[in-house]
Amino acid sequence: MSILQQSALVLNRNWQPIHVTCVQRALTLLFGESVRVVDPDDYQIYSWHDWLLVKPDEDEPAVQAVHFRVKAPEVVVLNDYDQLPRAVVTYSKRNVFKRDRFTCQYCGTQPGRDELTIDHVVPRSLGGMSNWENCVLACLNCNHRKANKTPQQAGMRLRRPPERPTWKPLYASLSVVRESWSKFIVESSRDKAIA
Repeated sequence: MSILQQSALVLNRNWQPIHVTCVQRALTLLFGESVRVVDPDDYQIYSWHDWLLVKPDEDEPAVQAVHFRVKAPEVVVLNDYDQLPRAVVTYSKRNVFKRDRFTCQYCGTQPGRDELTIDHVVPRSLGGMSNWENCVLACLNCNHRKANKTPQQAGMRLRRPPERPTWKPLYASLSVVRESWSKFIVESSRDKAIA
């Protein structure tokens, strides 16, 4: 991954995390005076011109321009925006896999992605909906055994009831969360996002 595609945390003007963007976009916003860079060590803020004066160490990620090197920002704060985004995790097959941790919710096995399916606890033929509260991961064997029945009718028991996840969608799609963000992200949200 190039330095320009690495992640940067975006804070609203109240210093609450609201988004994750790439370094390229963060530098564009910085140049356009929409954001300022936050130094996560001492919380000092920098405008574009101030940030150009910060000389990156040789081992630090930096973007090389024709006549200068600019340190890649890890955290930026918006100058004007003070709202928080809606923290609702979208129902999707991918997110069900994350919520259920690639584990069959009937037998507890982890056979691998190709051997798991989305099971409707109340089958669609009986009016079951495709949503957080009615869908779980099931291995192929359990899905076949349950067939077009409810768990009770099939004599099967769920390991835990399906529910909407509480982790923050903002960080859920990230495979890497920078250590420098830990001062700005609530630990419980961050841990759930990484898990």
